Amino acid sequence: MEPVPSEYQDLFEKPSIAYVATLLPDGTPHVTPTWIDFDGENLLVNTIRDNRKDRNVRDDPRITVAVADPENPYRYLSVRGEVVERREENAREHLDAIAERYTGQPTYPGPSGERVVLVIRPDAVSGQSPPRRSE
Repeated sequence: MEPVPSEYQDLFEKPSIAYVATLLPDGTPHVTPTWIDFDGENLLVNTIRDNRKDRNVRDDPRITVAVADPENPYRYLSVRGEVVERREENAREHLDAIAERYTGQPTYPGPSGERVVLVIRPDAVSGQSPPRRSE
């Protein structure tokens, strides 16, 4: 396990979009944009139970996540790791908890459905923080 550097932890306090790569059954990558959260040790991705991403990590827990800073998309964090847990309990509450950061609303405004939180252990972490372009 490799810790997420403190200088990138602010990405989990903003409405940063994460690009999540999992592996399809034939070994090809499957990449989707999603919301992201961080519990101080692991990355958390909340998704619909039994969707493609969830099925992929049940078959092969290896995963890569790239999180872009919404204020400077050239600043990013890249994490390779494994899904070490799938949490179904309180997954809807977790989604509501991060909804305000992404939507400004206190609860998730999207469709209902059974949810799962993918708990991702970071095994390799890298990032880039180029200076912001001046306007």
